[in-house]
Parts: sequence; C-alpha cells; structure tokens
Amino acid sequence: MKIEIWSDIMCPFCYIGKRQLETALAEFPNGEFEIEWKSFQLDPTITPQAGKDVFTFLAERKGISAEQSIEMHKGVTERAKSVGLDYHFDKAIISNSLTSHRIIQLAKTKKLGDEMEEIFFKSYFTEGRDLNDTETLIELAVKAGLDSNEVKEVIDNENLYLDNVHSDIHEANEIGVQGVPFFVFDRKYAVSGAQPVEAFVNTIKEGLK
Repeated sequence: MKIEIWSDIMCPFCYIGKRQLETALAEFPNGEFEIEWKSFQLDPTITPQAGKDVFTFLAERKGISAEQSIEMHKGVTERAKSVGLDYHFDKAIISNSLTSHRIIQLAKTKKLGDEMEEIFFKSYFTEGRDLNDTETLIELAVKAGLDSNEVKEVIDNENLYLDNVHSDIHEANEIGVQGVPFFVFDRKYAVSGAQPVEAFVNTIKEGLK
C-alpha cells in the first residue's frame, strides 16, 4: 500500500498525525507500506520574525488576544503529549518552510524522506531549532543521512527542487486538499487531519481488502 502525506513541518497537527499513522501501521506487522511525503505550505508568505514568539505571531495573524493564543497552544501541546510528543512552543522560532521542503525533496531522492520529516518536526516543535539558519539546516540534514555538500547546494540555489515542491502543492489543490495533514491511501481512500488511530486502522483495513 502506498501512503502519500501532504504536510508542512510548521504544522503541529502534522507531527501528531505522523505519530498516529505510525501507531496504526504497527498493527499491520506483515503489511508492506510505502510512505511518500508531499510538500505543502500553510502560509508561504511567512518571513522570519526576529524576537517575536509564536504566541504573539498567531495572535496577530488571527486577531485574537495573546492569552487566547497561549491557551490554544496549550491545547495543542496536551494533544501532542497524548501521542508521546513533547512540544515547546515557547522555544519555537518562526520561519518559512520552503527551504526545508526543498531539502525534504532531496531526501526523498535518497529514500530518506521520513527521516528528514521526523528530524525537522522534532527540531522545530521540541528543540526550538532555527530553521532559518543555514548551518542548522545542514546539521539536521546530515543527521538524517544526507551529504552536507548536496544540502548546501540546495540551500544556496533557490531553484533546486523548487519545481518538486510546487508540483506537490499544485497536486494538493487539484485533489481538493484544504489543509494538512492529508493522507491518501493507494489513491482510493483519504484521511484528513490528525484523526484518531482507529480512523487510520479502519482505512488501512479497507484498503487492504
């Protein structure tokens, strides 16, 4: 079974959805699954916001109070904790995910897409790493198994793998993806959002019939 996942590494529900899917897949120890990560940007206009925390950033974007934003993030943190993830939004550094997506596209050519997604998710939501920083991106990509020179080339050349990213986003628009995470199973079934594990298990069972 092929599972395609449209995702943005700045999306907290995408990391939660990744864990829920992995839990579901563990119930099929004899199943053969191919996972392909697809690029998606929730907000391609984001620019680095030096000195601004994510609580203030979201409050300004949504027109809500800082207190409301903090409460919203607390709810997401609790949900992440329920699947074994440790979110620290107070450490998160706002960045545009485009370069990270281009690095993920490079990783996909080496069959390291899943490893790169995991590392980027953890670095952003748990560790508070700066994904605007070139050296940080190279360090994380090497940790996933990529060659540092190839990664630097992608970072330096803004056109490398850009078409791949845009192609994924265009494909998402074509099939009606409104938000992420969005999971497609063998191009027959779809799960939208970070659904409970049971939803993934039932979809996989239906697809394997």
